Amino acid sequence: MDLSLTSPGFAVVDVKNRVPTLVATSIVKTDAGEARPLRYEVIEAHALLFFREHKPDSEIIREVWPPARNYDQNDKVHGAWSAVDRALSRLGYEVADNLTPPNVKKLVTGNGRAEKDVVAEAVRRILRLGPDYKFAAGYDDSDALAVILAYLIRENLIDTEVAAA
Repeated sequence: MDLSLTSPGFAVVDVKNRVPTLVATSIVKTDAGEARPLRYEVIEAHALLFFREHKPDSEIIREVWPPARNYDQNDKVHGAWSAVDRALSRLGYEVADNLTPPNVKKLVTGNGRAEKDVVAEAVRRILRLGPDYKFAAGYDDSDALAVILAYLIRENLIDTEVAAA
């Protein structure tokens, strides 16, 4: 998962014989004009429906938000985390691991400072998606996939070459 208050991204990847395959992605855009508690409810409802439909049988991985000096930004992200954690708990799931953005980028692209389009291209390559495969604007679905793939690479659960950046 790549969580934010604005547009959290969710993804499921299946692995068979060390080959990852895209199962599903989803994002939910929240309305900045609505009260923050309502936006958290929207995220929680979306997460509940997404995980209820896809029933993960393995780890749930989240990208960690590095603490910022801006308390309000930290509060927004942690509120989204809490909303998703509530949905997961109701389904009997919990987050198994957290990865930092630089680690996700490094593991997936070979460059810990890779831009979103470079990460998206690496995700396409690792998942064997065509170059015409489109991710959502903002790359929130691609970022969620990158989090999963980074975990799978780190744990040596898939075979892949890390692209040189």
